[in-house]
Amino acid sequence: MENRTLRLDEYKVKSEPYYQPTGDEITLFEAAYRNKLPVLLKGPTGCGKTRFMEYMAWRLQRPLITVSCHDDLTASDLVGRYLVKGGETIWIDGPLTQAVKAGGICYLDEIVEARKDTMVVIHPLADDRRILPVEKLGTLVEASADFALAISYNPGYQSVLKDLKQSTRQRFVALEFDYPDAELEARIVVEESSVELGIAQRLVQFAAMTRNLKGSGLEEGASTRLLVHAAKLIASDVDPVAACRGAIAQALTDDPEMLAAVNELSSSLF
Repeated sequence: MENRTLRLDEYKVKSEPYYQPTGDEITLFEAAYRNKLPVLLKGPTGCGKTRFMEYMAWRLQRPLITVSCHDDLTASDLVGRYLVKGGETIWIDGPLTQAVKAGGICYLDEIVEARKDTMVVIHPLADDRRILPVEKLGTLVEASADFALAISYNPGYQSVLKDLKQSTRQRFVALEFDYPDAELEARIVVEESSVELGIAQRLVQFAAMTRNLKGSGLEEGASTRLLVHAAKLIASDVDPVAACRGAIAQALTDDPEMLAAVNELSSSLF
């Protein structure tokens, strides 16, 4: 039997990602990393959690392996599995095992979407033991000194069925993220899209209007990510109202009445 692992060079963030800090999140993350403490990122969709992780991986010069969690994610998807290839039985390390061995950062995005039994796999890694049981190999893998574990979730999507158990969350240092203030968010939109500042400011104003509709017809307001999408369309000579309709309104809802209301908001600004 052959045991294969993938190269981690491809997971290195080679150039500095654009990231604007909104508080002391960089200091807290670096201190947690030095003390081998896992980190939980909380915040709404599209507010910059993933970009923050890319920036920290670049800053710490560690490979970043990101796993987007979902209902069908199994423990084997994270830890590894046997594969039969050409009549040969091969063990393939999963992304979590790779990061544990190589001293990378494993980022489990939207952890509450994973199956409950899958979440339990990370518990021995997220406390003082820092070990990963690989049941199918009958081994325990001790985490490299450089390994870090980070998870994220959106408290706005919490439900009885998709909650983060206390036994999981109380293992982590928690950092709270939110949308930047209006001035900073406009600067981010300009930097990411090259759109004019005045356009960016109106997009941010539009986003604020949609965020006020959260719970009154919309599950979420427009994220910073969606503003950047709209701004890029505008910078490519798309009419601003059409850009807002395609990049923001249609992404927020399928309800015809809400779509009409959101489109009316953008029309009032552009």
